[in-house]
Amino acid sequence: MTRATYTRPDETATDTPRRICVVGAGTRFLSGISYYTQVLANELARSHDVSVILMRQLLPTRLYPGRARVGVELVRPTYASGMRVFDGVDWYWMPSLARALAFLIRERPEVLVLQWWTGTVLHSYTALATMARLLGIRVIIEFHEVLDPAEASQPMVQRYVRAISPALLRLTAGFVVHSEFDREILEEQYKLGDRPIALIPHGPYNQYVGATTAATGQDEASGLCRLLFFGTIRPFKGLEDLLTAFDALAPEDAARYHLTVVGETWEGWTLPEAMIARSPYRERITFINRYVHDDEVGDFFAEADVVVLPYHRSSASGPLQIAMSSGLPVIVTAVGGLREAVRNYQGAITIRPQAPEALREALPRAATLRGQRFADPHSWERTVRRYDALFAALGPHKQAIEGQSSMISPVFAAPRALSPVAQRPCGVAR
Repeated sequence: MTRATYTRPDETATDTPRRICVVGAGTRFLSGISYYTQVLANELARSHDVSVILMRQLLPTRLYPGRARVGVELVRPTYASGMRVFDGVDWYWMPSLARALAFLIRERPEVLVLQWWTGTVLHSYTALATMARLLGIRVIIEFHEVLDPAEASQPMVQRYVRAISPALLRLTAGFVVHSEFDREILEEQYKLGDRPIALIPHGPYNQYVGATTAATGQDEASGLCRLLFFGTIRPFKGLEDLLTAFDALAPEDAARYHLTVVGETWEGWTLPEAMIARSPYRERITFINRYVHDDEVGDFFAEADVVVLPYHRSSASGPLQIAMSSGLPVIVTAVGGLREAVRNYQGAITIRPQAPEALREALPRAATLRGQRFADPHSWERTVRRYDALFAALGPHKQAIEGQSSMISPVFAAPRALSPVAQRPCGVAR
């Protein structure tokens, strides 16, 4: 299969202000995409006129892994002053979808940016993209995952997404991925034609940096190294590998560490909880088994000397972004898009996945970095510049399309290539 290649982005690319509508996750079903949607919208709003449509009820509450906290206020969203926010669209549509479509018609943006991370939004995104196409609005999909790992393990969900997603993709003018790894998966899964794919790395989560700076070196005198695992506890997160490595430490070595595990159990993955309960070093482990309030996040990273993320697979990681924004040393497995995310981060120790012995050997290396702070290579300024280049590559705003037949025709001829955008040859198969 012939693949597109990326040219080096033009970091000086600028664009005139545009009307943009960002569609993503609300806070009722709080997740990392809820944070990302808000930050991206606020950063784009520095140079564009931005509105937001949120997905409010992702699916019936009883089916959600974190159903016990649905609707609990764990974060106070703060969108830029004057930004219009519709919150939001419910999975079962009525009457929320009609209101969302009315909002879209009223806002009439030039570009609709859809945040993709789960198949639960597929039918709603297809409806919004259809209306956008009728209004002459260009549609961009930003892929955080081609499909959520839990959904990818369910054949019925896979078949549903494969059956319906081509309708959404036909309505799309361009795509955003966070890594070359994601681009390859996307091109293997779908026929994208010659539409542009922009490589835009995940921006930093630097809202917690102040708390981390204040606590630097708190255990320097004692020599204790505080390890932190942060994030939902799921099979692909590899927490059991960290616990295996921790248990394998000699007693005199274990005395040098304290491990804090902060996360909500998903998918019934209780193995890590059981391992913590029977660990020979249980007194050296703090286990906080819940989705913590946003106000608490900074404290956990402030108290950490090293962040450990032993994922088995991952396209991107919010905890990794927080760790890098905080300048903390991090042990991370060389999987998926994480290798690219830490490529220019001097505080990263990369190890092979599903290898507790390699993880155990990395702990003393990481401990030597305790107290040091490293520069985060990521920035939202770069994200906005690359989005601007993608907007320019899509060409001028189209007028509203008349006639139902236009709605299902092939979309948007190939735009003139710009440096941050990859072009695929026409007709390339999966």
